[in-house]
Amino acid sequence: MGKLFKLLSGVGLCILGVIGLILPIMPGWVFLIPGLIILSDLFPPLKRLLHWAKEKFEQESARIRNRNGTPR
Repeated sequence: MGKLFKLLSGVGLCILGVIGLILPIMPGWVFLIPGLIILSDLFPPLKRLLHWAKEKFEQESARIRNRNGTPR
């Protein structure tokens, strides 16, 4: 029952996210990211994708912090 609920809620959030990306009335990423996080517990490729995205986000954040911290 728990896995079925996770699967249905993750898929539902991803569907809402994709609809939000297409329609201009709501932000899709607000639903898509939590849906992918929920589904990553059930699907290992999604876990690898989220790990890769987190690393890229941290690299870009560090690059921006370093650029803003250096005197001009």
